[in-house]
Amino acid sequence: MAWIDTVSEDDADGRIGALYAAARRRAGRVFGIVRLMSPDPATLDASMALYAATTTSPGSPLPRWFRELVAVHVSIANRCHY
Repeated sequence: MAWIDTVSEDDADGRIGALYAAARRRAGRVFGIVRLMSPDPATLDASMALYAATTTSPGSPLPRWFRELVAVHVSIANRCHY
């Protein structure tokens, strides 16, 4: 649980509501890392754009499965449970 006051899904509206809805479409739920950035919608938006550009965008010369595998290994190396 974060020590940062985050925006709950029930209270999410406007830009945060839209970002939460996108997270649910993408992953089936709003993960903690997304809620953690909810106090700053610009940071959350930029983070999701970076994630998409590095792992899921179709324009990369590397296959998506490989980019996602790299992301998992980086998380493991950083001892990050996300």
